[in-house]
Parts: sequence; C-alpha cells; structure tokens
Amino acid sequence: MPLFRRSEDRSDAAPPAQPRPGRTAPAPSGPDRSRDRHRGRDEAPSDPTELLRAVRRIQLRTAHKVTEALASEYHSIFRGQGIEFEEVRPYTPGDDVRQIDWNVSARMGEPYIKLFREERELSVIVAADLSASQEFGSTTRLKREQIAELVATVALSAIANGDRAGVTILGEGIERHVPPRRGPKQALRVIREILAFDAAGCGTDLAAGIDQLRRMLRKRSVVVLVSDFLDDGFMVDGTSDEPPRDTPAIRALRLLRRRHDVVPVIVVDRRERDLPPLGLVEFRDRESGRVALMEATRSRSRAFAEAADRRRSGLVTLMRRIGIEPIVLASDDDVAAALTRYFARRRRAR
Repeated sequence: MPLFRRSEDRSDAAPPAQPRPGRTAPAPSGPDRSRDRHRGRDEAPSDPTELLRAVRRIQLRTAHKVTEALASEYHSIFRGQGIEFEEVRPYTPGDDVRQIDWNVSARMGEPYIKLFREERELSVIVAADLSASQEFGSTTRLKREQIAELVATVALSAIANGDRAGVTILGEGIERHVPPRRGPKQALRVIREILAFDAAGCGTDLAAGIDQLRRMLRKRSVVVLVSDFLDDGFMVDGTSDEPPRDTPAIRALRLLRRRHDVVPVIVVDRRERDLPPLGLVEFRDRESGRVALMEATRSRSRAFAEAADRRRSGLVTLMRRIGIEPIVLASDDDVAAALTRYFARRRRAR
C-alpha cells in the first residue's frame, strides 16, 4: 500500500516524497526529537521485576483518578441489558398501578405489586490497537503509554462499579485476548498484558481485528476501541460531503455497533499534525521500515497540517454517521478528564 505521497506544494522542482500525516514519524533530529529519550520505556519490559514495577506505577497513577465523579458518570452512561424481576410486596398508595401483579393479588386477597431491579452487570472490553505506530510520541509519553493509562482507567472504573473488564490487543487482527472478569486482580492483569505486549513487527489490520472481536463477543458488551486509526480502511477525507467508500474496516465497525455499545478513542500526537519548518526531514514508517525525505518548508508544513485536519475531521464525521461519538485523545491529555468530559457529553445528549 502506498505509504507516502507527494506534496500539494508544486513550487519546488522535483520535490521529495511527502509522508502522509500519521503513521510516519520524523527520524531522530536534535536532542529532544529522538526515540532515544523514551529508551527503556518504548519497548515491552522484558524483566519480570521491571514489568511488575511498571504495572504498579500505572495502577497507582490511575487509581486516584478513578474518582467518585468519574465513577458516577460511568455508572449513569453504561447500563445493563435491562431489568429483571426481584420480588412482590403489598400495594401502598402512590405505587404505580401498572405494576400490580393480578395473579398474586387474587391469591392473597389484596393488591400486590411487582418490584424490579436494574440488571447492572456489564462486560467492558477495551480493544487496544498496539501496532508499531503507537511507538511514537513527541511529548512526555508515547501514544502506547497513553493507551496503557486509558486501559487502566477504564478497567478500574468498570471493576469499581461491579462490572467485568477485559482487554483485546489488536494489530494484524487479534493478537491477544483477556476475557472480561471482575476483581482488582483482573485490573492488574489487564494492565500487565498491555505493558508486556511486544509490538515489534506488528502491522495494522483493524478490519480483521474488529470483525474477529465481533464474532467472539456472544453477549452485548461495552467496547472501548482505542487506536490512532492509521489504517487504509479509515483513511477518509473530511472535505467531501459524500459518504466515504464502504471499506471492510468501516463495514466491520458498523456491524460491531449494531450489537454493542462502541466507544472509539482516537489517539493522536501533536507532531502528526504540527510539523515545524525544519528543512530536510527524514521520515520512517514504524511498521514497514520505509524511509522518505521531505523538505519541510513553511508551505509544506501548512499543507501537512491541513491534510491531518482533513483526515481527523473526516474520521470523526464517519463515526458519527455510523452512530457513535468518538473521543479524540492527545498523547499528553489527562485521561480521566477526557473521559469525564465524554461521559458528561453523552449524558446530556441522552
């Protein structure tokens, strides 16, 4: 598949190939733009003791963010599959007459009403794209580290509400699946699976992963789909009023949405949009290893940002057409604050 395209700026003769905004990233350039400053964190911890420490760091950092406000917003947004009968009791003035159980009332000689309770138990699956494009970050953390914190926050929120939480790691399909369960140990396991996964050589096939997940889930669930969506199936242009072509990835997402409550989280990094005019820049695709050079002039930096804006706008519009409201999460955003805003927005819409 084409990874690079030429710039819209035709002012220079024979311009070098321009990478499309997204999966490609500038190669190390200068003291603060190198992957080396993340060294020791951007690869999966190989030592069990180091892995355990990393899990505990994530757990401790996110536990205090699962505040009462976030938990209550979560509880009000995500509900069980319905209500179930609990018991009957004698009718008292003010009760809803529609709930009178006439069979019991006839046997007892006085009116009784049915009591129901909400079926609260939910299965929450965080489907996290951990392909190699997540091993990029231009701020204090990689996109992968932000995904780990998001997964931990969602899992802890679900378990704090008595729901079951699990994780599915996506790459070239489903790479790993942890079925949803309850309890604090499950939250730690979910975090450990995210941190321990080695994305080396892992490409992106979201269509296959989403479709496999849909076939795997037998019970209606909340699916938090976390990805940068840098996949050809989701490469849409936000300038057109026409619906995007129906790719396998879009069809898979639409089918998943029919049965499950889908919450897409689009993880972005500012350097995937804002490219400074640095002169000649080398870009390397983290999944294929391909390299391209671009003369980062001011005009091309503007074109780079405009293309990224069009793509992001098109992706958000696409998801809204499917009937799902996405979260756009930057790699340096506060995860708990972003989730709280999203829950409040959904509650107001409801």
